[in-house]
Amino acid sequence: MSLTGTDTYRGVRDLPPLVERALRAARESGFAHSCRPEQGRLLHALAAGAPGLIGETGTGLGVGLAWLASGARDDVRLLSVERDPQRARLAAELFADHPQVRILHGDWQQITGHGPFDLLVLDGGGQGKTDPPADPALLLAPGGTLVVDDFTPADGWPPRHDGRPDLARMHWLGHPGLRAAELRLAPDLSTVVATRDG
Repeated sequence: MSLTGTDTYRGVRDLPPLVERALRAARESGFAHSCRPEQGRLLHALAAGAPGLIGETGTGLGVGLAWLASGARDDVRLLSVERDPQRARLAAELFADHPQVRILHGDWQQITGHGPFDLLVLDGGGQGKTDPPADPALLLAPGGTLVVDDFTPADGWPPRHDGRPDLARMHWLGHPGLRAAELRLAPDLSTVVATRDG
């Protein structure tokens, strides 16, 4: 989820058809917070390596989920949770002809009963990032990948956000059960990608 992510697709070409459909739905609904194309391309690549189950918190209007579904193999299942009932309904309609994709309406913690995941994306305004953070030992399969998005690239340690130490990013980068790295996707965008220790 990026504050003006939907607008960042202007002029971007060669998008997967499902991503284009999700973008149309986001624009028609006035939803501005879609994942950016840089993040979407990363999700697309990571989904290609997921062997069985992909999860996402914060569906929005499904742009990030469309990137995931477009990259995943046909036998991979995808589950996304959205707290807003209208957005959950619209996203479910968007993916109605994709039986491998399921949208749940509710708090991000509903995803805990459906894992463990081979790839889990914590998205959507902090869902699972903090307060409380998601538990990788519960949610990720051994060797599974976790993506925590929408950070501003750090230029020192500790990383800072709004003039204070960025506790959420420090939590994931220093988590004892994960091997994590921060990836710079654009001059103003980074994400944490981590693998659960076996």
